[in-house]
Amino acid sequence: MSKNFDVVVIGGGPGGYIAAIRAAQLGLNTACIDDWKNSKGGPAPGGTCTNVGCIPSKALLQSSEHFEHAGHAFADHGIGLDNLRIDVPKMVARKDTVVKQNNDGILYLFKKNKVSFFHGRGSFVKAADGGYEIAVAGDKLETLLAKQVIVATGSSARALPGAAFDEERILSNDGALRLGAAPNTLGVIGSGVIGLEMGSVWRRLGAQVTVLEALPVFLGAVDEQIAKEAHKVFTKQGLKIQLGVKIDEVKSGKKGVSVAYTDAAGAAQTLDCERLIVSIGRVPNTTGLNAEGVGLKTDERGFIVVDDDCRTNLPGVWAVGDVVRGPMLAHKAEEEGVAVAERIAGQHGHVNFNTIPWVIYTSPEIAWVGQTEQQLKAAGRAYKAGSFPFMANGRARALGDTTGMVKMLADAATDEILGVHIIGPMASELIAEAVVAMEFKASSEDIARICHAHPSLSESTKEAALAVDKRTLNF
Repeated sequence: MSKNFDVVVIGGGPGGYIAAIRAAQLGLNTACIDDWKNSKGGPAPGGTCTNVGCIPSKALLQSSEHFEHAGHAFADHGIGLDNLRIDVPKMVARKDTVVKQNNDGILYLFKKNKVSFFHGRGSFVKAADGGYEIAVAGDKLETLLAKQVIVATGSSARALPGAAFDEERILSNDGALRLGAAPNTLGVIGSGVIGLEMGSVWRRLGAQVTVLEALPVFLGAVDEQIAKEAHKVFTKQGLKIQLGVKIDEVKSGKKGVSVAYTDAAGAAQTLDCERLIVSIGRVPNTTGLNAEGVGLKTDERGFIVVDDDCRTNLPGVWAVGDVVRGPMLAHKAEEEGVAVAERIAGQHGHVNFNTIPWVIYTSPEIAWVGQTEQQLKAAGRAYKAGSFPFMANGRARALGDTTGMVKMLADAATDEILGVHIIGPMASELIAEAVVAMEFKASSEDIARICHAHPSLSESTKEAALAVDKRTLNF
């Protein structure tokens, strides 16, 4: 016998579980289906982000950064350590604990908000009177009847042709998070967020890391000035970064992985490494959804086709997050999930794609919102630019981390902030001020006139705003 719901959400990642909670808050009888399992086979909602993405990677980044600080920076603070060592299994176990805390937290939120949770794989069966029949394949087969369906099935790592993930030697983000020890040599194909973050973790713990990137420029989506600074810093830290390469063949054997590639100069090269992380993008999860069975439209890359409001071609069916167009970011998925729940309830949910922040959690962190300088130039838009280095910031000096800068771009005529780009300490937190400012259409002068606490890293944002008008006070 079918269980009836106003809304059924397929997928319990950031887009899915947040959509379910918001729908329930709005008085809709809501269910969420998710099939992630923990090591004991129990439910582990939270999707890629919580289980093998955002949360565990930050846990390992934090642990490895502590280790690097202890080995290199503590002496400057008068702290001496002898026989410093890292217990990698314990570090990984801590990461697993952090993940479980988040899994359990989501289950608690479902209970608190009266969301019915079903552990299993959800798929369409057929259109039914007033909605859709949804199958849940778990410990037992269940059938739900939904008036409205939100698809939030996320994405998976894209494999390199001819080099399938075995998660032992050729690793996706999943395998890269589960290494029991730092390899002596680590190859990384792709210099995006995952590649740089995971490469940084294992470099700090002793691995020699080589990053192979197909594009001729480093971090092409980042403001060029910030990207150049990042390349310089990461190279100095010990990451070996090669740009403009073409991967010819990947062979995995008992001793490791061999990558044959052509470098930017056209010369044949070989990289031999114990482990290889492949981070060349992600593909939407639609396999097993039975989209074709109900006529749900997908594009040539497998993404579910939606309009600006996340409506699919089927009445009463919506899709959010990595499985649709737009940036594959957890917070973008969350915003879409909330907006869709509110639209279903008759409200006017809204997502501003122009003010979605981006963050790379390396050290230094990189964060940005809005347009880059190269985008403004390409669009022919007149702008003003101002920047302020952390080396001139008192709090950064006290922290002992003065790498990087804050850069602000504003319209030449109206002074409206068009983009803010940060590389440096706590960039992931500092970017929030820029997002708020841009949401309210603030000018650089608005930020320049706001009192910022002293000493604080945020003063660098104020100084960058002052720099737009060429009147910095501390540089």
